[in-house]
Amino acid sequence: MQLDAKREENAVYMETPPEADRLNLFTSTPLEAIKGKPLYRVVEDHIRTLINTGRLVPGDLIPSESQLAKALGVSPGTVKKAITNLVWERLLFRHQGKGTYVSRIDFEKSLFRFFSYGDAEGRSIRIQKTTTARCRQPGPKDICRRLGVAEGSELVYIERLGSIGDQPILVEYSWWPATVVPGLENENIHIPDFLYALVLDQYGVPILRAQETLTADAADAKTAKMIGIAEGTPVVVLKRTTYTTGDRIVEVRTTKGRADRFSYKTEIP
Repeated sequence: MQLDAKREENAVYMETPPEADRLNLFTSTPLEAIKGKPLYRVVEDHIRTLINTGRLVPGDLIPSESQLAKALGVSPGTVKKAITNLVWERLLFRHQGKGTYVSRIDFEKSLFRFFSYGDAEGRSIRIQKTTTARCRQPGPKDICRRLGVAEGSELVYIERLGSIGDQPILVEYSWWPATVVPGLENENIHIPDFLYALVLDQYGVPILRAQETLTADAADAKTAKMIGIAEGTPVVVLKRTTYTTGDRIVEVRTTKGRADRFSYKTEIP
């Protein structure tokens, strides 16, 4: 089935290497200082080019400053200055304790700042997310009911694995009306760490608020296998209903995380 023009545009724009290969974007071409140009400006230009060419997209978590310094063969101070300048340009956004993200929107005023996963001590941490499954299909009865759409409506299902380093700690199971995110089921569309940035930047759908319920449960077989625990082990379960303008529900999500490596914090504006 052919993509329509908008979806073709999105597919081309969002084509990018898998999350695990992201650091390679910064190691594939050695940096060489241009005569008379400060090295931090060269680093800025390198990152800016990755963004402008779509190899890094809104919502992508970039490597840490120490990782970038090592990969690019420059000092941490050089990387820090380059990133600071790109933050001032609003091409990047720093989230304290979680890392630096590619931004085309004002994350300070977005839902992004209200939700934070942490380690067992409650400290904010960098969680890398990998899309492990996605498809478009008639929605399950209970999911359609939660989304407020007709039973059997076409939905986009997205499954993502969240990891700290090489350690998987959580799984996200997310459902969206296909009319809200057309084409997102296609694997050549890159889903960044911060999914809501993509939904706003590519589909024009702002995420304004969410309702969440935090509970505990025993790990089902699939979740247990994905995060490396025994079936039946206690897990934290976070159920989310996400809203856009007009108080319209656009996503229902269930996140299941390791109880021994997972904490959850929220800020009340």
